[in-house]
Amino acid sequence: MKRVERLGEAKTPDGTTLTLYRHDGAYLIRADGVELMSTRRHKSEDALAEIVCAPIRDRSGVRVLIGGLGLGFTLRAALGSLNPDAKVVVAEIVKGVISWNRNPAYGISADILADPRVDLRHADVADVIRANPGDFDAIMLDVDNGADPLTTAGNAQLYGDTGIRMTTAALRPRGSIAYWSAQADPNFAKALRAAGLSVEVMKVHAHGSSGSQHTLFVAQAG
Repeated sequence: MKRVERLGEAKTPDGTTLTLYRHDGAYLIRADGVELMSTRRHKSEDALAEIVCAPIRDRSGVRVLIGGLGLGFTLRAALGSLNPDAKVVVAEIVKGVISWNRNPAYGISADILADPRVDLRHADVADVIRANPGDFDAIMLDVDNGADPLTTAGNAQLYGDTGIRMTTAALRPRGSIAYWSAQADPNFAKALRAAGLSVEVMKVHAHGSSGSQHTLFVAQAG
């Protein structure tokens, strides 16, 4: 049996411990011992970008924002879906997560972070959203387990009425927001619609075509 290697540890702003592990060539991150993400199960993270970027695939001068670097799968899918002149801003609040992705020895995301379209920022995505009204064609938020935060209590501000309005205000005309969630959340879908957004709720398998599913909320401004 191949051993599980503990490669690094980082703290979120509210003190949650994130730990990076490697097992049989795969990487995973746990939050206080609970698995948060894995390189073996990332289909829903891919879909988060593919779905919201599809309508703007052939558009020039696109500017999108990704909240949460994770293990880089949403960023990789966005880069594969957009034109060479696009700009992809990525906001990651945990410095250790950035370091893990940049480490060429791990082979997680060092290659895509070198893409000239990528603007990686060690920042709270809420601050980036607040500072850039009317600036993005699409916003992808995978900053936690969903509207019920697991890793950082401060992430809850993005899912309340004020956070939804703030995020919507950062969109260009006909822009879209895609939220990743570990589970269904009918109340969050209602909150998005109450903010005047059209909403599609999608179930996507974490890996392959069976097993656990994640939820994507795709919201579009009028």
